[in-house]
Amino acid sequence: MQNKEILVISNYFPPEKGAAANRINAMVNGFHENNYRVTVVCPLPNYPDGKIFENYRNSYINKKEESFGVLYRLWIWPTKSSNKFIRLLSMISFSLSLMIFLIFKKTPKKVFIQYSPVFVGFTAVFWSRLLSKKIILNISDLWPLAGLEMGILKKGGYYTILNKMELFCYHKSNIILGQSEEILEHIRSCIIKKPLFLYRNYPDFKQPEIKNLSKQGGKIKIVYAGLLGVAQGLLKICSEITFTEKVSLHIYGSGPEFNLINKLNHPNIFFHGSLNREELHLELQNYDIGFVPLTNRIYGSVPSKIFELCRIGLPILYFAGGEGGNIVLKNKLGWNIPVTDYEKLQLFLNTITKEKISEFSKETIQEVAIRSFSFKKQFDNLIKEMEVI
Repeated sequence: MQNKEILVISNYFPPEKGAAANRINAMVNGFHENNYRVTVVCPLPNYPDGKIFENYRNSYINKKEESFGVLYRLWIWPTKSSNKFIRLLSMISFSLSLMIFLIFKKTPKKVFIQYSPVFVGFTAVFWSRLLSKKIILNISDLWPLAGLEMGILKKGGYYTILNKMELFCYHKSNIILGQSEEILEHIRSCIIKKPLFLYRNYPDFKQPEIKNLSKQGGKIKIVYAGLLGVAQGLLKICSEITFTEKVSLHIYGSGPEFNLINKLNHPNIFFHGSLNREELHLELQNYDIGFVPLTNRIYGSVPSKIFELCRIGLPILYFAGGEGGNIVLKNKLGWNIPVTDYEKLQLFLNTITKEKISEFSKETIQEVAIRSFSFKKQFDNLIKEMEVI
């Protein structure tokens, strides 16, 4: 019997695709399974295309009863522009919708807030605090620091404002979740005392049966599935790395670099567009290696693709730096190549064989995922922490 309530505020939610939407959806289902009635507030779906999805156009608010509770989708001015000013206007548009909603709508006392984008997270924390809510803040990436490291932001007045907004969110929250040890260490350096909880972005889906491919001869198929953005660096990798007849790269996804990647004319690089999550999981079983790249090492970042790919049983080629590489090596999930070291990446592609891949058993990788990266165990521990605030 449901006797508890929680409000979940996020900038991303299905039917939008991607790690962020999947993560919040899993958390909402987790709350529901722990007898919470959940109210979700998010923008009208628009990511990653930068356009409101067809079935949601011509409305400022969309309300729908769901199995977990109720879902509110609020107006946003969407964009996928790389222009910082235009992206700022888009964030502010949803922040204004969110502010009006929180002021005039009665909502649960406990609020789970997905922190980024910063303006959205700050708006949610500010008004939740003003309304005497208990705040659980989820930090998946360290903004504005991540923007600085990716070259999206520069130090100056705007960066200082974002930094102050970040610190405000930390100070006014009751519990802070961080997806990496680096994130928690950063938060500890910013505040004196606050309950912190390591919450990895483990996926919550039924692991598929292993599909073993031929171990002898044949072309090696590497797959990337996810956002096609500047931070992921697929366009740069495809421009600087040679994929031979022996090793092919297969790309699934959408995002700002979609059109440029789609126009690539390389005989051993294949673009397959975007699939829904269930279809994608079936397709991923046909590949030898899962690819996890970033343009630069981003402090605090642990790409959730690590946990998704190993639950499917794919050995991982990790090219993103930081804490994620340690997870790959410690759990024997695949190979860790220093981020931005294109020479070592090229050498790996030139020398990888089916025999070397077979050293990482798909069954063993999947067993590690089930044993060590359990969504349910982690979520049960989170619920215990939440129920004391």
